Amino acid sequence: MVSKKSRSEVRIKKHRRMRNRFSGTAERPRLSVFRSNNHMYAQIIDDTVGNTLVAASTLEKDVKTQLKKTNDVEAAAYLGTVIAKKALEKGIKEVVFDRGGFIYQGKIKALAEAAREAGLDF
Repeated sequence: MVSKKSRSEVRIKKHRRMRNRFSGTAERPRLSVFRSNNHMYAQIIDDTVGNTLVAASTLEKDVKTQLKKTNDVEAAAYLGTVIAKKALEKGIKEVVFDRGGFIYQGKIKALAEAAREAGLDF
C-alpha cells in the first residue's frame, strides 16, 4: 500500500526547492508569506545578511482592528497593502515573491495582488 505524505510535508519540500532557485538581495529582497489556519504573516527579508527588513501579520493590533476575521481572503488582501506601505516607507520598491510552498490561489494570490496594487513590483 502506498502511503501518502501530509500536506505540510509536501509544502515544506516545495518551499525548499523554491528557495534553492532564488533568494533576496539588498537591491531586491524576498517577500516571504506564511499562512496558518488562523493568521497570515508576511515579511521582507535580505538573505545576504539574514535580516528581516519589514514584517506584518494579522496578529498586529492595528491590523487586527481593521478586520472581521484574520484568516480569510479580505484579511490577506489587507495584509498585502500593509506590507507594501511599510516597504515603500523603507524605500523598497522591488521584491522577489516567495509563496512559501503554498499554491498561488485564494489568500496567497489576494495578498500578492494587493501588494502589487499598493506599489510593490514583482
